[in-house]
Amino acid sequence: MIGLDGCGLHREPTDPPMKAKRKRHDAGFKARVALEALKGEKPIQQIAKDFDLHPVQVSEWKRKLSEGASGVFASGGSVAAGATEEILEKVCDPLHAKIGKLTVELDWLRKKSKQLGL
Repeated sequence: MIGLDGCGLHREPTDPPMKAKRKRHDAGFKARVALEALKGEKPIQQIAKDFDLHPVQVSEWKRKLSEGASGVFASGGSVAAGATEEILEKVCDPLHAKIGKLTVELDWLRKKSKQLGL
């Protein structure tokens, strides 16, 4: 705001405008955008406009996907393989425990049925 003082004009200090908060995109969104760019059906600028991104960001995600795609098919040592093994362990461990429990119960029932003559 501009005002008058005894010596002339003076400006009141104004607060700087707040910056917009940085957008954080999840991996699925990045993969979707990168795959769209890899298809090559639309120009990078159009993809960036469709997804409300900067074209450089789309190009960067496309480059990362291209470089990392071979890791999906690599045997062992890939991040995806490690994640898959973790998921399998989480799912399989309780199932193995259940199988063990049921096996013990079945053996006990067989033993008791023989003792009772059934």
